[in-house]
Amino acid sequence: MSIKSVKLYHYPLSRSARVKWLLHELLGDGFETERVALMQGAHYSEDFLAKNPNHAVPVLDINFADGTSKTMFESGAMILLLADAYKDKGLAPAPDDLLARADYLQMIYFGGAWMDMMLWQIRLHEDLLPEAVRSERVSAFNRDKFINEVEPQLKARLEKHAYICGDDFTAADCMIGQNINWARAYKMCQDPVFKSYMSRVSKREGFIKGFADAKDFGS
Repeated sequence: MSIKSVKLYHYPLSRSARVKWLLHELLGDGFETERVALMQGAHYSEDFLAKNPNHAVPVLDINFADGTSKTMFESGAMILLLADAYKDKGLAPAPDDLLARADYLQMIYFGGAWMDMMLWQIRLHEDLLPEAVRSERVSAFNRDKFINEVEPQLKARLEKHAYICGDDFTAADCMIGQNINWARAYKMCQDPVFKSYMSRVSKREGFIKGFADAKDFGS
């Protein structure tokens, strides 16, 4: 079953940016993007909730060549599906390359679950929640775990290889790279190895296009 077209519901620098980055890597500009006005509450509209009851971006509408369609709302699942759907682009290990595939899948889930959870708690308790319900202890706990548990694992990988799963760029870099970028905005991942890695990936056309609207964050 081949994909005919995709539409990404997106907001700058959010989790949808990792999917937008990958789509540019795979399709160039050959997909549709609709910006969701999060600051104006558009993600709570009836139409949007019908697509994602979790009132968040990304959302991906996929139309297949046989006329069927599918709506997705988990960024990690989107990354896995898209990289496999466009296997000619070489951004995912083949399903029968079990050793490489195991490492690739592990890093995407690590980024989308473990890393993302810590980063989101930091953002919630330092920026998003009302002052009365923010917790410095929660933020500090997650910062400590990220710096002392997550960063060393990523650093060890990037000291050995140019990219997160080896010497070749894969869709896992869209997940982990976006999270490292997020962490650096909160003064984490400051080791030179992370700076070098972000310098490499940020020169890619997919990254440049995926984050071209970063200046619009907050509007």
